[in-house]
Amino acid sequence: MNRQTATILTAVTAVICGCPGLASLCFGSFFAIAGTTPGAEIDVFGSSDPRSAMMLGIAIACLGLLGVLVPIVIGFTTLRKKKAETSVFPEEPLPPTS
Repeated sequence: MNRQTATILTAVTAVICGCPGLASLCFGSFFAIAGTTPGAEIDVFGSSDPRSAMMLGIAIACLGLLGVLVPIVIGFTTLRKKKAETSVFPEEPLPPTS
């Protein structure tokens, strides 16, 4: 894979996965914090239990973290310099030993 293709692939995954991942990370953190706030009016799928808001927030934050990690891993694996390939058989024949 050439360098330009790797850069384009990293940019596309950053837009498709990274931006929604950051938004999910922020909203999940907000839900988790709102679940610990005393006196907050919480309604998570019809439940007013603060634990459900906290669990939903933690789940969304974990998914957001996964979305942020995808472009980082893609960028690291495609843009790093690879080691020179070594052959099992040497190019030059070995000298005779006797």
